[in-house]
Amino acid sequence: MFGDLWRFDSPAIGREFEWMRQWMDDTFRDFGLSDLRAPQGTFPRINLGSTDDAIQVYVFAPGLRAEDLDVSIENNVLTLRGRREPAGDDGITWYRRERPQGEFVRSISLPEGLDADAAEASFRNGVVTIRLPKTEALQPRRIEVKAA
Repeated sequence: MFGDLWRFDSPAIGREFEWMRQWMDDTFRDFGLSDLRAPQGTFPRINLGSTDDAIQVYVFAPGLRAEDLDVSIENNVLTLRGRREPAGDDGITWYRRERPQGEFVRSISLPEGLDADAAEASFRNGVVTIRLPKTEALQPRRIEVKAA
């Protein structure tokens, strides 16, 4: 059910091979390929995690305003759409431009059992925080053990 989230928090893979990811990031940084987990140039970058009662998504979108973004959920897919306008040129001849610009779309598969109708999003200092509550069936619960 949470297969998409598993790769983010697998004790066997996530922690054991962290040194390898760090080494690869360091090795390929000179080629513009650091952080191999997302395609080069992917914008906006995201963090996705889980608490007992919700999935939290953090979207890092510096230079955008809340009205520049469209966030939607359909068939357990969270989609972020928007447009990042080019920085003012002011007569500058550019030799290299690394700041992503133009239209973008990011789609993230979500696990089953989220309450999309109760989803909330807020925007502060270039970071969009999206909270997707889990249904009661997915939330951990305590089971009382009775003496026989």
